[in-house]
Amino acid sequence: MRVLIVENQPDRLAMLAPALEAAGCVVAATLNSARSLDAQIQVLRPDVVIIATDSPDRDTLENICVANQGCPRPIVMFTGDGSTDSIRAAMQAGVTSYVVDGLDPVRLRPILDVAVSRFEAYQALHDQLEQTRLELSERKLIDQAKALLIKQTGASEPEVYREMRRAAMDRGLKLVDIARQILQKPT
Repeated sequence: MRVLIVENQPDRLAMLAPALEAAGCVVAATLNSARSLDAQIQVLRPDVVIIATDSPDRDTLENICVANQGCPRPIVMFTGDGSTDSIRAAMQAGVTSYVVDGLDPVRLRPILDVAVSRFEAYQALHDQLEQTRLELSERKLIDQAKALLIKQTGASEPEVYREMRRAAMDRGLKLVDIARQILQKPT
């Protein structure tokens, strides 16, 4: 497991890096702030990001949010701040696991494994949601094209649909592509 560490306290970093290596992880890089987090994730493609901080500040959370838009990764935040507002803000920014006062080397690997599993489950749901949204928008286009053809030709819905399917098959296109062509034609 390749890990990118964001840690600005040398004493914590001196404990964290060897603990990760002992847990079978490879430290891809260490950053002393989250300022270049997005760029480093793009370049290094770590399996997980660890951010150790006393309390997550606004800049760190914004950088996490930006990084998650471009190249989402599981992010584990070790912190001393257990306030509800901080937890909520970190989770909304894209932190996968928020661990308060728990930077114990023995627990490190299980925490990372849980974060990766949780992230993968979330990504699967996110991908499924995006696919469903795409299918719905395509269905709407097809329905709009059918309605337009029904209005123009007076044919029934099954007849219009059958003709659209035939045109798609004849041209080797998807039904939604035929619908787009119909909707783009001047009336």
